[in-house]
Amino acid sequence: MNKMMKELLNTGLYLLGVLLLTWLVTTYVGVRTQVDGGSMEPTLSDEDNLIVDKISYRFSDPKRFDIIVFPFRYKEDTYYIKRIIGLPGETVQIDEQGKIYIDGEVLEESYGREIIRPENIGIARQPIVLGDDEYFVLGDNRNNSSDSRTETVGNINRREIIGRAWVRIWPFDKFGVLKHQ
Repeated sequence: MNKMMKELLNTGLYLLGVLLLTWLVTTYVGVRTQVDGGSMEPTLSDEDNLIVDKISYRFSDPKRFDIIVFPFRYKEDTYYIKRIIGLPGETVQIDEQGKIYIDGEVLEESYGREIIRPENIGIARQPIVLGDDEYFVLGDNRNNSSDSRTETVGNINRREIIGRAWVRIWPFDKFGVLKHQ
């Protein structure tokens, strides 16, 4: 009986250790998420599965063109995946031709799937001055994305960022580290 109790105790401690390690990894290091919708096409597609790096931003600030994950403010358990375009302290504006300006200079980038149509400029038609901890984000599918151009999403505070989309793990034929810069 004594040997059986010892085995049960060892098994229980082992399972507790596995659960603790799993909790630590998903809380502080990384977590799996699934893309819902086409707002990040062609970079990410509906139902792509990703690993989100939750640890990098504890040691460095998010950078322009990073793909980040953050919660939607108005619906619980809903997360958005978007690309950082504007950084803290910058002024972002989109003109009628769909050009994105950062501090008055045209942003040179190749992530947007298409030119932003005038009806999709949203609140970025007027200059948006980002605060010391705010980021302006866009989906790569610029004419089919709810992002910082809408009042429901708006600017993203640093504390809202869960992490950086790091690796696509599904589908297998697209497996790999995501391009950010």
